[in-house]
Amino acid sequence: MSKRIWMAGAAMAAMMTAGLMAVAQSDTTSPKQDIKDAGNATKEAGKKTGSAVAKGTKTTVNKTKEGTKTVAADTEKGTKTAVDKTKQGTKTAAKKTENGTKTAAAKTKEGTKTAAAKTEQGTKSVVHSAAKGTAKTADKVEDKTAPK
Repeated sequence: MSKRIWMAGAAMAAMMTAGLMAVAQSDTTSPKQDIKDAGNATKEAGKKTGSAVAKGTKTTVNKTKEGTKTVAADTEKGTKTAVDKTKQGTKTAAKKTENGTKTAAAKTKEGTKTAAAKTEQGTKSVVHSAAKGTAKTADKVEDKTAPK
C-alpha cells in the first residue's frame, strides 16, 4: 500500500511541475508575440480553408464533367435503342399490314365468289319457281277452258 501512495505522490508532483512549466512559458511571451502568433495561425487557417475549397471545387467540376459524359453516353445509347426498336416495330407493322391486306383481299375474293354462287343459285330458284308457278297457272286456266 505504501508503494501506491508513493506512486500517487510522484504522479502528483510530476503534474504540478508540468503545470508550473506551462505557466512559466506563458509568462515569457509578450502580447505583441501573441498577436503575431494569432495572425500567423489565422493566415495558415485561411490557406488551409482556401486549399480545401479549391480541392472541393475541382472535385465537383470533375465529377460533374464525368457525370455529364455518362448521361450523354446513356442518352445516346437509349436513343439508338429507341431508333432500333422503332425501326423494327415499323417493319413488323408493315409486314402485318401487308399480310392483313392480302388476307382481306383473299377473303373479299372468296366472299364475292360465294355471293355470286348464291346469287346464281337464288336466281335459278326464283326462275324455276316462277316457271312452276306459271305452269300451274296455265294448267288451271287450261282446265277451266277445256270442254267438260
